[in-house]
This record gives sequence, structure tokens and C-alpha cells, in this order.
Amino acid sequence: MLYLIPTPVGNLEDITLRALRVLKEADLILAEDTRTSGLLLKHFDIHRPMLSYHKFNEHQTVARIVDRLLAGETVAVISDAGTPGISDPGFLVAREAARAGVEVSCLPGATAFVPALVASGLPCDKFCFEGFLPQKKGRQTRLMQLAEEPRTMVFYESPHRVVKALQQFVEFFGEERPVAVCREISKVHEQIVRGTLAEALAYFTENEPRGEFVIIVGGNL
Repeated sequence: MLYLIPTPVGNLEDITLRALRVLKEADLILAEDTRTSGLLLKHFDIHRPMLSYHKFNEHQTVARIVDRLLAGETVAVISDAGTPGISDPGFLVAREAARAGVEVSCLPGATAFVPALVASGLPCDKFCFEGFLPQKKGRQTRLMQLAEEPRTMVFYESPHRVVKALQQFVEFFGEERPVAVCREISKVHEQIVRGTLAEALAYFTENEPRGEFVIIVGGNL
């Protein structure tokens, strides 16, 4: 059995009782960063074998993991925060396990963009999840394609690129497009800045962006 297990994006109380049970029972835990996940597991007194599984080694690791699954082991996949596979490692092992006939289950739980989207005040009945845009090649092409997107758009961004991203959104989407810039979801300093793209750009130009960001941009209606 392969389990993909969401872990808290901020508040440790956001983990589910089922997630804790599966982690305690797993034969092996695949962790994006064993140091980060080690702190989480220690907090909940979980002592199971861990193996590093991240974007730089997942292609080399996945075959060995599928072999262990086929041998009858239960493997749990966790990322540093949120749901594995959503802008984090997890897709490859889930795909190959399913192809091999292994049962794959993703537990419901924490994902940063869902609370950001729902709390944004923008339409959330239909949306497109873009995650992290390409940093260089293909970035402008993708923004041009999204300029006419009618659905609410969801982006992930690192703090040192937030201002640049907002500048590009103004350029491609127009300064009056509505936006909600959400940072530190579920953490002590959680904040949502709502307004137009021009207003959000002005705010974060004056106030240094800190923390992890989800940017919700209104569609072209």
C-alpha cells in the first residue's frame, strides 16, 4: 500500500488523526527532506525508518520503492509541507505504484492553496492551479496564455520573487485585476492582502515580502 500523506503547512494541529496513525504503522516513510520531516515526526513521537525522496533523486529511487511495495511493505510519502504531488515530489512514485498494481491512497488534509483560494474572496467554484511559474524560459509565454483565462488563477511564489511576479501580473493582466496575496497560511503571521494588482504591488514594494506566498488572481471576466 502506498499512502500520500498531507502534513501541516503551518500549524502542527492541522495534521489529522488518520495521518498520524498511518505514519506510525508505515514500514517506510519517504520524506522530501528527512531533517525537516524528522522534526515533525519527533514532535508526534513517531519513530519509523525514513528515506530521502526529492526532485533530484526521485527517478533513481522510484523503482526500488515499487519493489518494496510489491514485496508487501506499506510506504508513506510526505513532503516538507502540504500534500505530496502538489508542487512537491510524489507524482512519480504514485504513477509507478499504480502501474504496478499497488493500491495508492491519498489522505485528505493540508494544502496551502485551498484555504488561500477559499478565503481570498474571489470566485472559487472554478479555478486553475498554476503553482510555480517557470522562472525564466517559458514564463512570459505562459503569462500571455493566461491573460485571457476566465477562471480564478492560483500561483505559488517565493518571497524574493513576489514583487517581480506582481509586476509581471500587472503587465500581462492589467493593474485593475483583483488579487488576494496570501502569506504564511495557518501560521502565526498569516496575512491576506486583497485589492487590485496595482494596490498589492504598491503594498509589497513598501513592505518586504516574508514567508511562503499563495497569490490568487481573478480571471478575465
